[in-house]
Amino acid sequence: MTVATFSPELLVYSKTHNPNPPAHLGSRYRKIGGFLPEAGNTIVCHVEKDSQTQAVLIEARETYLAMPEAQQFLFTPISSLHMTLFEGIIETRRRKNAWPGDLPLETPIDDMTALMAARLEGFRVADPFAVAVVEARPSGLLVDGVTEKDRRIMRAWRNAFADLLGYRQPNHEGYKFHMTFAYPIERLEDEALPRWQAMLTDVAEDIRRKAPVFELTPPAFCVFEDMNHFHELLIFDFDA
Repeated sequence: MTVATFSPELLVYSKTHNPNPPAHLGSRYRKIGGFLPEAGNTIVCHVEKDSQTQAVLIEARETYLAMPEAQQFLFTPISSLHMTLFEGIIETRRRKNAWPGDLPLETPIDDMTALMAARLEGFRVADPFAVAVVEARPSGLLVDGVTEKDRRIMRAWRNAFADLLGYRQPNHEGYKFHMTFAYPIERLEDEALPRWQAMLTDVAEDIRRKAPVFELTPPAFCVFEDMNHFHELLIFDFDA
């Protein structure tokens, strides 16, 4: 296979094409020992428990785990599977454009969560949306709205949260919705790329066939201590 036959998403995880250390290694997780404390909050849609979607995603995750290079990734628990709709604040990202502009960057995370929850109490629920897989990548899945209308609605949710909470990250407009299966510990050698491309293509096709529309819970404002669990504090029910 030539480079042109590999997806750009796969090449991000290639040691040759991206020799930089994984972005969150050492702050979010370590090579040995799992996830590190990294408190924060976020707005996500979880995968519906005991749904067909969950079963299909567990099967996909098992395919990743069966790869010879699986030990080069740290996998998140099945129970934490979610799609982030809007990025909250996090202990390791105290900077302008990732923090409400009117609140001090040194404010404790628990205080920030309380302040942000108070603002979100007044959020007017936007329209519902449907989500599907776009493609698979070594860390999990890229997803987006099923139709152009769904995609517009998801962006509208993001814009509404940004306006209410008072910040927009640099990637706000071009944010790629995703589901994380794992974080890279070590990037992939060139010889592994063909089998990973084949696996990723097969996984995406299998998901499209078995779960063409994902069964997700309504968006929820969640808190977390690390990447193992996202506790729902406030649910933006579509039926509200």
